[in-house]
Amino acid sequence: MLVCVLTQEEGLRYSNPHTHSDDNWGETTTTAVTGTSELSLSQEEVVGLWKVLDDGQRQGCRLYTPLVLGFCVGLLVLATPLAFLVLPAVLWPARLQACGSACEGLFLSVSCKLLILLLAVWAIFLRQASASLPRVCVYRALLATLTLLLTLSYWLFYGVRILDSQDEDYQGIVQFAVSLVDSLLFVHYLAIVLLEIRHLQPCYSLCVIRSTDGETSCYNLGQLSIQRAALSLLEFYYRDFPLHNPALLSASKHRAAKHLAGLKVYLNSERQNNNKTIQKNSRTMISAAARHKNTTHNELYYEEADYDRRVCKRRARLVVAVEEAFVHVRRMQQEEQKVSPGDVMDVREAASAIFPSMARALQKYLRTTRRQHCHSMDSIQRHLAFCLTHNMSPKAFLEAYLSPGPTLQYGQERWMADQWTLVSEAAVTSGLKEGMVFSLRCLDFSLVVTVKSIPYIRMTEEYVDPKSHKFTLCLQSETSV
Repeated sequence: MLVCVLTQEEGLRYSNPHTHSDDNWGETTTTAVTGTSELSLSQEEVVGLWKVLDDGQRQGCRLYTPLVLGFCVGLLVLATPLAFLVLPAVLWPARLQACGSACEGLFLSVSCKLLILLLAVWAIFLRQASASLPRVCVYRALLATLTLLLTLSYWLFYGVRILDSQDEDYQGIVQFAVSLVDSLLFVHYLAIVLLEIRHLQPCYSLCVIRSTDGETSCYNLGQLSIQRAALSLLEFYYRDFPLHNPALLSASKHRAAKHLAGLKVYLNSERQNNNKTIQKNSRTMISAAARHKNTTHNELYYEEADYDRRVCKRRARLVVAVEEAFVHVRRMQQEEQKVSPGDVMDVREAASAIFPSMARALQKYLRTTRRQHCHSMDSIQRHLAFCLTHNMSPKAFLEAYLSPGPTLQYGQERWMADQWTLVSEAAVTSGLKEGMVFSLRCLDFSLVVTVKSIPYIRMTEEYVDPKSHKFTLCLQSETSV
């Protein structure tokens, strides 16, 4: 089994010291802390600190080494045709044959093709990376090797046939440089096919299951390696999956603990005597009380019914409080139209003014639905100011809190994982196959991915004669009255 680490890009990784802020923003609290504090580090913490620094250095080396190598190869590729044209004019200029307008046309062709190649390389290979993969992309390495071998072979031929013999046919030298540029353009076309076009045709259906709550979604992907498919699935996960909420799992754990508390444990020990040794074998028999077993489903039913009732009650109070706050804002806007422009209240000030009227109802609703840690007071005020700026309705404001949205809807400090670990029995550079299973793990949960091939669909045609739909309606001239 292979375990690889898939990390987000360095620019996206950061830590927020206020991630675990106080969630009691709807209440007025005062906290005073007095005394002295001492900062001390143990030997284990120092070793862990050096380990973190070492991991960061290795991650930076892994991130920038392909960029440096790619930059060197690209610089060599772009400078080689120019060197082919400049070296004869510098080393043996007196012996070169003048080619006139033919060479000038070839010079123009080389210039235009090099410019096109430079823009094409910038569009395909110089894009900002969204993640660092655990292994090098096979196709990128293949294309870089092919480009390097092609350039070196041209340099070898140029050194043996042109530099050593000091060829006087300058037009042939220019055509040789043009052929190199044409070959590089075809290599770039091959790169477009392998990197951008090959995986567009869907071939596999990947089912993604979150291990904690069973949230499931399916995606169709093409011919990709395991690590590229994992990266695509993480992008889909942040866009489509609701935010992972560990607080929703506490209710089921509490119910399971309560169920185990009602079990009775009996200890039955058997002793077998022997001439040489005495062996003790014991086994535990666990049986639940019949009354508790029969009432477990009833407790679950009434618990869920009571929870739904409390959620509906809190929701109704929140809707009424928000609507009244927005009505107050509309009234203030109408009054501000009659006063001078210098006395008009700012949108942020208006949001701060009406927020206390809905804060308590919103906090109680978020606590009931166990989503209070997903929204901070600052984020709610910013969202309120955004809705007031764009003249949105109360329903538009409440939509972000009444129903859980996708992961990207919340702040990065709520969902951003420092790293994902890709666990796969096959090599992560190998392609997807039927029945393959791999997982993406982070600190709190994992995403289990199952690969299924899209079935081959056979479609046939059946011809329907248009004349078969024609019929004759015969009406009797005499009808009974």
